[in-house]
Amino acid sequence: MESPSDRLSRARERAGFATATDAARRHHWNENTYRSHENGSRDLSRKAAEKYAKTFKVSSGWLLYGEGGGVEEHGRLMSVPLVGRVGAGAITHLFAESQGPFDEIDAPEEMTEETVAVEIDGDSLGRFFNRWVVYYDDVRSPADTTLVGRLCIVGLADGRVLIKRLARGSRRGVYTLESQFEPPLYDVIVEWASPVKLMRPR
Repeated sequence: MESPSDRLSRARERAGFATATDAARRHHWNENTYRSHENGSRDLSRKAAEKYAKTFKVSSGWLLYGEGGGVEEHGRLMSVPLVGRVGAGAITHLFAESQGPFDEIDAPEEMTEETVAVEIDGDSLGRFFNRWVVYYDDVRSPADTTLVGRLCIVGLADGRVLIKRLARGSRRGVYTLESQFEPPLYDVIVEWASPVKLMRPR
């Protein structure tokens, strides 16, 4: 019967790390601790499982107990981390690295290793979208004109992260951020943007 350490090893290999040492060094984990989790000489705690699950893009429930599909043999991503919540004003509150992810969300088809999700809390995107999940790739690339007209997760210079539709600003390098229920934000400098891949009920 497959153990948590077996599943951890499988998740690590699928994520592209040939050895436990490679994974530990890449993510600045204590090598001895990680190796002991993977070889089964040390029990995998919930906190450690959540950390590894976020990194390897599997669910902590799968790592600990084999719940759900985890990682399918043909390699399709089975879950993505829930990294934040969308509140009033379409402001996205991302969990700190030390806080989350608080949950894992089923991954639809065509997700990538960078795909994460945030949950809409309330009617900031419309009353029909409360408790819906928004999927996007957490790559934080600079905004460009290919995103104009698209709904995106955007990071601003003041630290806010919003879900808005990008429109052209009055000059190069700035954008107008539009939403259905609030006035536009004109000529905003967008530090990074990622298009929304999918929205669906949780």
